[in-house]
Amino acid sequence: MSFSRGLNASKATFTKNRTPDSVSPFSGLCTTCLEGCPGLCEVGKSAFRGREVLYPQPYGTTTFASEKDYPVDFSHFNIMGTAVGAQGIEADSDKAIFPAASVESKVGVENPIKLKVPFVVPGLGSTKVAADNWEDLAAGCAISGAILTIGENVCGMDPESIFKNGKVVHSPNLKKRVQNFRDWQDGYGEIVVQSNVEDTKLGVLEYAIGELGVKAVELKWGQGAKNIGGEVKVRTLEEALTLKKRGYVVYPDPEDLYVQELFKAGSFKEFERHSRVGMVTEESFLARVEELRNLGAEYVFLKTGAYRPADLARAVKYSSKARIDMLTIDGAGGGTGMSPWRMMNEWGVPTVYLQSLLYNYLERIRKQGEFIPNICVAGGFSLEDHIYKGFALAAPYVNAIGMARAPLTAVMVGKTMCSACDDGKVPADVAKKYGTSREQVFNSLHKLKGIYGNDINKIPAGALGLYTYFDRLQTGMQQLMCGSRKFALEYITRDDLVCLTREAADVSGIPFIMDADSEEADRILSRSSSAETYSFEQYKRPASSK
Repeated sequence: MSFSRGLNASKATFTKNRTPDSVSPFSGLCTTCLEGCPGLCEVGKSAFRGREVLYPQPYGTTTFASEKDYPVDFSHFNIMGTAVGAQGIEADSDKAIFPAASVESKVGVENPIKLKVPFVVPGLGSTKVAADNWEDLAAGCAISGAILTIGENVCGMDPESIFKNGKVVHSPNLKKRVQNFRDWQDGYGEIVVQSNVEDTKLGVLEYAIGELGVKAVELKWGQGAKNIGGEVKVRTLEEALTLKKRGYVVYPDPEDLYVQELFKAGSFKEFERHSRVGMVTEESFLARVEELRNLGAEYVFLKTGAYRPADLARAVKYSSKARIDMLTIDGAGGGTGMSPWRMMNEWGVPTVYLQSLLYNYLERIRKQGEFIPNICVAGGFSLEDHIYKGFALAAPYVNAIGMARAPLTAVMVGKTMCSACDDGKVPADVAKKYGTSREQVFNSLHKLKGIYGNDINKIPAGALGLYTYFDRLQTGMQQLMCGSRKFALEYITRDDLVCLTREAADVSGIPFIMDADSEEADRILSRSSSAETYSFEQYKRPASSK
């Protein structure tokens, strides 16, 4: 079998096989490749559009995710419930109800950031889809009590940025992004500014801390969608020239006069802007963390991607030594605003595998008595069962789940539905079932009305979609937690999962379903009396050195 789908054709790149019912399973080429075919497949289209076909399309209004079917994913695990006891609440049927389960969390070593919902929206930077939806994302995260990260290259891409001696001293875009969150922040969540190679050279974090009063910053080693630096497409020659002058890798070279002629003639319509890959060393990382703290950063995070296991070990060890406030690991298979399509499908360690390795590495440094940073796990999460499993698989070390593509989807749908309500163009199936006003369509609006009163009309449309989506996730988590009798996130353990396949058990160390509870079941069945006293002590979480 092949885990890869669409080897030589994908809707993401607008390619298809001429004979989709007869395709070579190894190459993806049509079994019969016919001379005279106009080039519908990836290979054929590449014959005349070349490197353009590397990327999913269209850029700017879409997000993308891998379509590879990994051998083990979260569907290979099931969540366990129990009929006895309760943890985090009195074992009383009138008290142990699902709305009583708390999904609040916190992140940080000193004066932790409080989260109403345990979500981080990580690294939405200079892609057009992030910029176009930013105000809605910021407001939605703030009113929900989540963390939102301003991703890489925002200052460098801001046409109104001002630089002195190669360092940014003014960026209206970054300032606005920070303020969009703060306008709605109510004591929960936080806005984070991220930095890559170019951002570091341009002094972005220094500007964010010193001029914008940003409290939380994040160093970036990479992401799960690709193993190279961030990329965007640029549609004007002027912007391409500016970005090259600011130190970015721009292809084709906008300073080449022949390239300029081709662009003006319409031979190609977009330039590519690329970021450089970082060169990580322990000494430079520890020095940079200390430098940021001395500059006034209250929280220092690190985000790393789906690199090889040795790099995950480096991230864990260096983060422990630096005593950073949160380490985010991002597994392969998640989302992106722009990444090479085949790279996104065929590189890196998928989330379940990466998180299983993470648990083993954290356990090791815990046993050595070393500091354990707060952990955020990202890479393809979208619904409450994924989130529960994400907490359980590396319990007790997970503090938050990172999601970007799903929140963006909720924002975009929220904007679309609000516009439909305002314009009287609600889709017929929605109108028939729910109504045509915002109050009828968005079923969480009554909660916000109770909090914001008449100011509810000031909440951006997409933020209503994000808040309503997060409300669904919160409720779904509460229900799953109630069934497991775990009434706060801190009580979720690896024992709350079982594996449905032996391969998943081998990867994760979680018991196969037919082996789960075997010792406890044997003790129950061996008792001379049917009476028993159940205790959660047998599942007590190991002590952490947080």
